[in-house]
Amino acid sequence: MIVEVVAVGTELLLGQITNTNAAVIGAALAAAGHDAHYQQVVGDNLDRIVATLKLAMSRADAVIVTGGIGPTQDDLTREALCAATGRQMLESAEYAEHLRKWFEARGRTMSASNLRQAQYPEGAVMLPNPKGTAPGLYLEHGGVKVFCVPGVPAEMEHLIHHEVLPRLNDHGESVLLSRVIRSWGKPESEVAELLDDLYVGSVNPSLAFLAGSGEIKIRITAKAPDEATARELIEPMEAEVRARLRDAVFGADDQTAEKILLDMLRGKGWTIATAESMTGGLVAAALTAAPGASDTVKGGAVTYWSEVKGAVLGVSDVSEVVDAETAAEMAEGARRLFGADVAVSVTGEAGPEPAEKPVGTVFIGVSTPEGTKVREMRMAGDRERIRSFAVTSAIHLTRLAVSGRWWR
Repeated sequence: MIVEVVAVGTELLLGQITNTNAAVIGAALAAAGHDAHYQQVVGDNLDRIVATLKLAMSRADAVIVTGGIGPTQDDLTREALCAATGRQMLESAEYAEHLRKWFEARGRTMSASNLRQAQYPEGAVMLPNPKGTAPGLYLEHGGVKVFCVPGVPAEMEHLIHHEVLPRLNDHGESVLLSRVIRSWGKPESEVAELLDDLYVGSVNPSLAFLAGSGEIKIRITAKAPDEATARELIEPMEAEVRARLRDAVFGADDQTAEKILLDMLRGKGWTIATAESMTGGLVAAALTAAPGASDTVKGGAVTYWSEVKGAVLGVSDVSEVVDAETAAEMAEGARRLFGADVAVSVTGEAGPEPAEKPVGTVFIGVSTPEGTKVREMRMAGDRERIRSFAVTSAIHLTRLAVSGRWWR
């Protein structure tokens, strides 16, 4: 299904708010196996929103509109949808009463303008929003599914996953199923080259590439009368992808590198600690973000100053710290400091100006009961991108070390 995303809000055009909603929705659509050919951003102007909606509906099977369904005068999405589809605006007495009770329960007086949120285009379904006062809207017009969701990220995301995607994935007598193969260690260009004939030559299942933070995801999507048949279509394609990418494949679907690493550590009865400089605690944050990390992650040391690397982690020479020896001593020092079985360290140059080495030079050390190894890496991009790639690399190199593959 081809889905187009329309973001409404002058603040987006002015750069006052970053359009993160479009990225979240795009990722959710891709994971569900839907195609997105266009995204649009339009300001708070009725005529322009109407024109934008008509354009989107003319070239997509479904349209998701985010923003413009609040209670204020510049929230014009409902009116625009009525104008674009030639429908009347109605008001739900039931939802108006729900709004009154919502405000009363919180000891607040409801403004008359909030009743705008009880309005809906004729024929639309109001989608429940437990995280706010603005309900979503769902309307089918001319064979196109149109969804309107709030611009508030938490509310938007809830509605996308609980109301929008289930309706998009409802294909009547057929099902759309996707399998995401996760890889790390090969650049996107090499992955694309290795899988080029599969990408070009297969329609059902189809192949797509998703890149981010150094990982390359390969999405395999099949359409079939039922889920079992869809899985039968996906399995040989998945086997071929895994055979070609070999050790670069580390998981599938929601098997993140962090979860896999922590499960491996639990299997061995090992604990882990971190020692970070340029990443400033981001590796520890990524590990502890995984549910149940407290039984495995002992702690982390952020030793940003060179002198602190020596005082806390026992680095012997702090005159130059962006090197392999420092990374090794940081990892070994963290193992001692926290009494952990495994420790990972990161030191490097994130920029914007170089201090010791060229910007993008990163050393990652991992120390386990089997020994200590260091990998030097060169990463391109700005400061944020370098740090993000360093975190991903640190977790994957630790995964390889714990598995024993790095030593083999």
